Amino acid sequence: MSFDTGKARAAILQRIRTNQRRSGPSSDPERLQAEDYLSRHPQGPRPALTGDLKHHFRQMAERMASTVDEVATLEDAPAAVVRYLAAQGLAPRAVVWPQLAGLGWAPAGLEVEARPPRRDESQGADLVGITGCFCALAETGTLVLTSGADTPASTHLLPETHIAVVPASRIVAGMEDAFELLRKERGGVASMMPRAINMVSGPSRTGDIEQTIVLGAHGPYRVHIVIASND
Repeated sequence: MSFDTGKARAAILQRIRTNQRRSGPSSDPERLQAEDYLSRHPQGPRPALTGDLKHHFRQMAERMASTVDEVATLEDAPAAVVRYLAAQGLAPRAVVWPQLAGLGWAPAGLEVEARPPRRDESQGADLVGITGCFCALAETGTLVLTSGADTPASTHLLPETHIAVVPASRIVAGMEDAFELLRKERGGVASMMPRAINMVSGPSRTGDIEQTIVLGAHGPYRVHIVIASND
């Protein structure tokens, strides 16, 4: 059974507008006013990033316990994924975002299915999930992932190993730049903001027990990033 989140969101927003004594959907002048406010709103203090954003992102991602590999193009990513899985002693089998299903996984020797992962052991839990990203943050080594039909959030949340393919052109300086990009590409009437935005900084972890950090507490305990330097 499918659920139309667009209709649900529209109903929620309409209730908010009704409580604000505004009738009907938002108008063009209202949207322009909001965009103008956002463009003029001052940002808080930010660290100055010098040098190459890709290099800084890699350093910070590795500091957060991710492993990182670099390839020339997105087409080279499947072979890099196969090498990583072999090095980890993992079977060459994974679920992948439908958005990335067209890459040459099979010729590289990887069996993939473009569907959300299974977690139930009795049904054969999926151990490896491969995603792309909306963008990545050089400041913190963070992946920004938006949910959608072709980018299910469960692919990076449920499997034990999360592999992310990151075009270098999608690496931005910080969170402020990520949200500006999101408004530019996914905002407005013609598009729809994602239902969820997840930010991933390395493997899941907890320090609840005696303040000892344990990886893999609430999600993947491996995060491997493949940067496509020329994309």
